[in-house]
Amino acid sequence: MSFFNKFFNKQKKEDLDKGLEKTKNSFLGKLSKAIAGKSTVDEEVLDELEQVLITSDVGFDTTVKIINRIEARVARDKYLGTAELNEILRDEIVQLLAENNTVDYEDFTLPSTTKPSIILVVGVNGVGKTTTIGKLAHQYQQQGKKVILGAGDTFRAAAVDQLKIWSERVGCAFYSKGMNADPAAVAYETVNKAVEEDFDVAIIDTAGRLHTKINLMQELSKIKRSVSKRLPDAPHEVLLVLDATTGQNAIEQATHFTAATDVTALALTKLDGTAKGGVAIGISDQFKVPIRYIGVGEGMNQLQIFNKRAFVDAFFQ
Repeated sequence: MSFFNKFFNKQKKEDLDKGLEKTKNSFLGKLSKAIAGKSTVDEEVLDELEQVLITSDVGFDTTVKIINRIEARVARDKYLGTAELNEILRDEIVQLLAENNTVDYEDFTLPSTTKPSIILVVGVNGVGKTTTIGKLAHQYQQQGKKVILGAGDTFRAAAVDQLKIWSERVGCAFYSKGMNADPAAVAYETVNKAVEEDFDVAIIDTAGRLHTKINLMQELSKIKRSVSKRLPDAPHEVLLVLDATTGQNAIEQATHFTAATDVTALALTKLDGTAKGGVAIGISDQFKVPIRYIGVGEGMNQLQIFNKRAFVDAFFQ
């Protein structure tokens, strides 16, 4: 491994540790209090652990799964000390994430082996959708990929302008029909341009809010159909961006978006600004959608590939 790669990997780990610091401190503080003075993992400790997980925004259903798994290990191994609880809990959460199709990618891999890869980005306003698109475009540009951004959120002038600014910052192509244009038409024409001009990847922004949730979801379905008319197997990825600081509200958002379109991956933003990072575990478990990216800072390189072991380790260190 080159010196640069060693430095880069060290920097990523430092960013992840710092980004999860609030979550880790809150979680470990609660866990330490829960097992203080205890030597074995008994029913009382499990009840306390259940409360720790729920108040860490893991979610009730996922918490019950984790507790049941630990109960099974206690029954099987007969005696487990509280000193071992951290490692047991860590292992069970990693296994849970693995069951939810979360794959540990080494790099920012394109979702399709054929050109161009089409990525549709969805999520409500304010979650960091445009910023995530810009950072993702930057990573692909760094790999030498030819990238185009499509401004499909045509209901807000600011959304179009922000995406254009990001394209200029990153140095990639940009396609827009301006405000109030038909989002499905923008998506179709972005894909058409990507095909005709030999782009490697097109990343298409979508509206985060219309007058009602029904309108929003219908618009997303229309955009997806429009894209597939130009390229039958597109979109190759539907990336749902969620704001970690909203905790359980992020699950509510995921419920609506997964019902409207086939979400294939998740990006969880603003982890550095919250103690609610545990929501990542609950969302992945509840919707069986893999977490692909996490945002751990505002810097251009602080969108990271989600690695389940590194993420869980950062919780417990």
